[in-house]
Amino acid sequence: MKRLTILVAVVAAGVHSIAASAYQQPAQGLPPAARAATQIEKVKDNLYMITGADPTDRNSFSGGNTGVFITNNGVVVVDTKLAGWGQVILDKIKTVTNKPVTTIINTHTHGDHTGSNEAFGGTIEIIAQENTKANMEKMDAFKGDKARFLPKKTFKDKMSIGSGKDRIDLYYFGRGHTNGDAWVVYTALRVMQTGDMFAWKDAPTLDRNNGGSGLEYAQTVGKVLATVKDVDTLIVGHSPLRKPAELQEYQRFMTDFVNAVRAANKAGKSVDEATASINLSAKYPGYKNERYKAAIQVIYDELKAASPN
Repeated sequence: MKRLTILVAVVAAGVHSIAASAYQQPAQGLPPAARAATQIEKVKDNLYMITGADPTDRNSFSGGNTGVFITNNGVVVVDTKLAGWGQVILDKIKTVTNKPVTTIINTHTHGDHTGSNEAFGGTIEIIAQENTKANMEKMDAFKGDKARFLPKKTFKDKMSIGSGKDRIDLYYFGRGHTNGDAWVVYTALRVMQTGDMFAWKDAPTLDRNNGGSGLEYAQTVGKVLATVKDVDTLIVGHSPLRKPAELQEYQRFMTDFVNAVRAANKAGKSVDEATASINLSAKYPGYKNERYKAAIQVIYDELKAASPN
C-alpha cells in the first residue's frame, strides 16, 4: 500500500510512473530484475511487444509495454518506457530486425511511456494526440534542449500513417486515463494498442492533472468498442496480451465501479469508507482492488467540482 501511495503521488504531479532517481540512469545501471522482466514477444507477423512489468513492483518495472512494428521503411515504436531504457529497447529490436527506427508514437504523456524518446535521436518522427503534446510540454523531461524529443506531428481525433500492410490508424475517443490517450490500430494485423486506457484488471490510474476523468472513462471506452471493430488482439498498458472481449468486460467494470463510487458519495461515505465498501470481485473474477482508493479519490474530486454547491 505504501508503494501504491507513492505511485499515486507521482501521478498527481503529472508523471505516471515511479521513475524516480533510481530509473534516471544509463542502461548498464538498470535494475537486473527489470532487465530480466523486459522481453520481446511476437504478437503477429511483423509486430512485437517489448514487455514492461507491474508499476507497483519497483525492482522489475521498466515502463509500459512497447509496440514494435516492422514496416517496409523501418520500425515504428509505440511508447518508449522509462528514461534510461532506450538502449534496451534498441537491443531487443535488433534481435528481430536490422531496420532502423523511423517513428515513435507516444500513447500519452506519462514518463513510463515517453521516458526514452531521446534515445532514438532528434530526427525521429514522434507522433501523439495534440493534448498529449501539450501535456508533455509541461514536463521537466522535455524542457530546454530536450524539447526536440517532443512530438513533431499531432492529431485531434484520427490520423493514419503508412499504407497497405504497413498502415496504422490512430484514434482519440475522449478523456479517461488522461485527456490525450491514443488508441493505436495495426489494421492489417487486427491488433490494437490501448496504452493505459486498459492497463490492468483493476481500477485505472486517473491523472486529473493531465485531464483524466473517471466519470467519462466508461463512455470513452464505449466509443472505442463502437468504432473499432476489426481487431482480435490487444496490446495493453501493463499486462499480457488481451482480447477485445476483455476490453468489453473492462468497460462494464468501469461502469459498475463509477456507479458504486457515485452511490457511496451520495451516501456521505468518506473515500476510505467507500474503498472498504465497494466489492466487485464476485462479478469480475480475477480483478484486483489495489488501485480502488486512488481512483475513488479522483472521482470524488470530480463529483465535488461538478456540484453546484
